[in-house]
Amino acid sequence: MIASRSPIVRLGVRAASPLAIVIAVYLLFAGHNRPGGGFAAGLVLGAVVTLRTLAGLQRPTHATGLITSGVVLVAAIAFIPLLWGDPLLDQQVGSIELPVLGKVKSGSALPFDIGVTAIVMGLIVALLDGLSDPTAEGGDPAPVEQEERR
Repeated sequence: MIASRSPIVRLGVRAASPLAIVIAVYLLFAGHNRPGGGFAAGLVLGAVVTLRTLAGLQRPTHATGLITSGVVLVAAIAFIPLLWGDPLLDQQVGSIELPVLGKVKSGSALPFDIGVTAIVMGLIVALLDGLSDPTAEGGDPAPVEQEERR
């Protein structure tokens, strides 16, 4: 993949990345009651990885690990309620008392959304990895010698 050598682009991406990560975390946590959630957070984090890759700041890796961990987490959250006789994907809600925030209520939808975020981000990383690897299947083939015509 062609990386931008412009220091201005690199500086802009470095400055925007932390803000985009904060927005992704907000979307992840606010997604239960408002628009957002795991898919939107995964797209924002995938955009961060894409920008950092295009700016030459990082090379996308660990796509398989992200996808696998996301699928395992989503499947676990989906099937665990069956152990207690509840329906598939049943929401379990609990609360915890935190020193600064007070009583915080959360449910099994949060780890489910985290799994969805990992899957979406992993798919974007896999796409970037495939696009940036010229030796991958479908990349530029080796030059073929042409036969002499008589």
